[in-house]
Amino acid sequence: MKTAIIMGSTSDLAKVEPAVEILKKYGVEVNVRCLSAHRAHAGLSRFMEEINRDGTEVVITAAGMAAALPGVVASQTVLPVIGVPLSGSVLDGMDALMSIVQMPSGIPVATVAINGSKNAAYLALQIMAVKHDEIRQKLIEERKDMEEAAMKANEEVIARFR
Repeated sequence: MKTAIIMGSTSDLAKVEPAVEILKKYGVEVNVRCLSAHRAHAGLSRFMEEINRDGTEVVITAAGMAAALPGVVASQTVLPVIGVPLSGSVLDGMDALMSIVQMPSGIPVATVAINGSKNAAYLALQIMAVKHDEIRQKLIEERKDMEEAAMKANEEVIARFR
């Protein structure tokens, strides 16, 4: 069970770390890189060659502004690619969101919310759960825990306003 997370800049690290933590909590190996599509394209291509051969199952990419990284990554693999648009410009991530969701036909990038690395991790886990029963079971258990917490909160609201 292996994923790769690629960010375009070290300034993105704090927004990507929650995804790394979630994936590791599920026992998934996480290969993290900082490789700009614009400033480190040769290194990015070498890394893509590596992960296309090493058993990586899903790639999470995080980028802001022009957000070329997810598309460049998707153009070099048939692995599922998840794009995380990041805020950081005067457009507060809308520029990155629009860039990532407007991929040409045949080169898709699944896209989560701006700064949504947690959901990127959960989507990667759901993709891997098709093949890995242990991930599927942990996801089901976590969803049950979420439901229980939500129902407890509901009971507290009811009790408060009785």
